[in-house]
Amino acid sequence: MDELTPLSDAALETLANRVRIPRYDRTRLTPGMVHIGLGNFHRAHQAWYLHRLMDMGLAHDWAIIGAGVRPADAAQRDRLKAQDCLTTLIELQPDAVSAEITGSMIDFLPVEPNNAALIAQMADPAIRIVSLTVTEGGYYRNAAGGFDENHPDIVHDAAHPDKPRTAFGAMIAALRKRREAGTGPFTGLSCDNLQGNGAILRDTVVSLARMVDAEFASWIDANCTFPNSMVDCIVPATGEKELALAHSFGIADRAPVTHEHFRQWVIEDRFCRGRPDWDRVGATFSDHVHAYETMKIRLLNGGHQLLANAGELLSIETIADCMADPAIQGFFRKVEEEEIAPHVSAVPGMSPAAYVELIERRFANPAIVDTARRVAFDGSSRHPGFLHPVLRERLDAEKSVRGLALAEALWARMCSGRRDDGTEIAPNDPNWEALKSAAAKADQRPRAWIEQEQFYGDLAKAETFAFAFEHWFVMLQKIGTRRTLETFLKGTI
Repeated sequence: MDELTPLSDAALETLANRVRIPRYDRTRLTPGMVHIGLGNFHRAHQAWYLHRLMDMGLAHDWAIIGAGVRPADAAQRDRLKAQDCLTTLIELQPDAVSAEITGSMIDFLPVEPNNAALIAQMADPAIRIVSLTVTEGGYYRNAAGGFDENHPDIVHDAAHPDKPRTAFGAMIAALRKRREAGTGPFTGLSCDNLQGNGAILRDTVVSLARMVDAEFASWIDANCTFPNSMVDCIVPATGEKELALAHSFGIADRAPVTHEHFRQWVIEDRFCRGRPDWDRVGATFSDHVHAYETMKIRLLNGGHQLLANAGELLSIETIADCMADPAIQGFFRKVEEEEIAPHVSAVPGMSPAAYVELIERRFANPAIVDTARRVAFDGSSRHPGFLHPVLRERLDAEKSVRGLALAEALWARMCSGRRDDGTEIAPNDPNWEALKSAAAKADQRPRAWIEQEQFYGDLAKAETFAFAFEHWFVMLQKIGTRRTLETFLKGTI
């Protein structure tokens, strides 16, 4: 299609014969939510559920106001504001591509160092939910999993509560204004891949507030709600290919989003100021979010790390290509079935074994160009969050951890910064320099890697794990990734 239509409210009728457009009058929407962290995932997931609910003539007083707390978020604001905060969602199935334009987000706040606009918006009594996608590593956790009160950002926010740097400091400042005005609390809704994400959000907010005012922290703890939730949808990063896909529908979208057909959202029904009826468009309200979380985080998110680290070392670009590689796919399947699935309980309608088969099909979808590099990003949060809990449970039960130990050795080798073919791996972790330094030390003494207590805690003291890790790390050094994976699949150590 040669002629492109720039995405905007004014262009929607023109685009209606090409893609699905909002079936509601966006000028009549009023805000009910602030969402912090306007990346691709939020727009393909939570914003889509609300958009479809609005299509049904519901929840028109729950529109989303976008926000960000990092300087880089300003560029995203510019892109989205230029197209009236609309997004082209492009669904990629193995044999079909379809698109729709979503309109549940109606504004994006200025990104400011002191977060003044964000605080003022969250203090508005119309805002009843503040949701977040700030990544797994964005909740200021220390190596033991508790609140990191010594982080420089947290120290700053405690000393300057009216000019906070963090999303959590801004939430606290807004809640203080609401309390003083008598407009009451709001619900904090984490949509990040964390086990017990609502409980972690509560702890971060309340602990930071306690550093300033213990009585006010108790008010937040008693009055605000922080439901746990589980979110799932594979959403690649946006690049030239994704921009071209939007162009194929005749749309000039500065920030289109591609995604798979599958979505899942399981949420505790604990909202102090009400909520949209997301269950009417496929979300699940449940008191058993933990079981869904455990299945998804351990099998899908943990499985992603099994694939991505090996794929990076073998110069395999996408997750679908990793699944097409017999050695990587075999490693993934064996560790999932033998070491992770036994520590996952069934949920209604889905056994762990069936879930492994489901995610294998999803990961193998060649239409989803999800890179190994993207999935491997921030291993310093993802390995401790997704793989280490299972590793600890198996050690406590005196069960084999040979596959999980190999996964850690693959991560360590990846962080050396070189693939097996000698090409360089560019920095891909917030802690990249520390990880690269530890990987260099491990070249001489492998156990130096697992002695990084900030990521491994006391796991280096578990001789069963330490021995297996050392064995695989040395093997990776000597014979490379592919032959090591093949050795693992033969059942030898």
